[in-house]
Amino acid sequence: MAQKLTATARTGRDNQRYGPQGERLVAGVVPLSTDKTKVLLIQSTRRGGWVLPKGGWETDEGTAQEAACREAWEEAGIVCVVLKDLGTIPEMRTPAELTPKAPKAAYQFYEVRVDREAAEWPEKDKRGRQWVSYQQAKQALLARPELLEALNRSSISK
Repeated sequence: MAQKLTATARTGRDNQRYGPQGERLVAGVVPLSTDKTKVLLIQSTRRGGWVLPKGGWETDEGTAQEAACREAWEEAGIVCVVLKDLGTIPEMRTPAELTPKAPKAAYQFYEVRVDREAAEWPEKDKRGRQWVSYQQAKQALLARPELLEALNRSSISK
């Protein structure tokens, strides 16, 4: 199925899917360069720093894979193709780190090939993007163990 490209990003959690323990279901991507030596990171809007593209799996999306590719477009401006399912990663934050705006989540990540980087995308004014090496990404993701786990499950050259 072709990736749907919209001019605006979805907002809010009215259509958010939740798991059996009330956890928010989040879908994300690990976008690798063709030679698998670089990963594309985006700027976090809440915490500063750099993260992987990810966001809520919504009720009108048939699969987590569809949600992950939508998030990749909205947040990073990339058109991508899923190469590998990296599996589900459980919540790794402590209860003290959870907030109403950042509740407990279960993360489903996919390794993707980037077919195109757009010059304009829905969250361009909110986020930068940059290609980095494994070591640079590992440092950037230290405070986000679930994202680091997704990176480590990918086939990036380490």
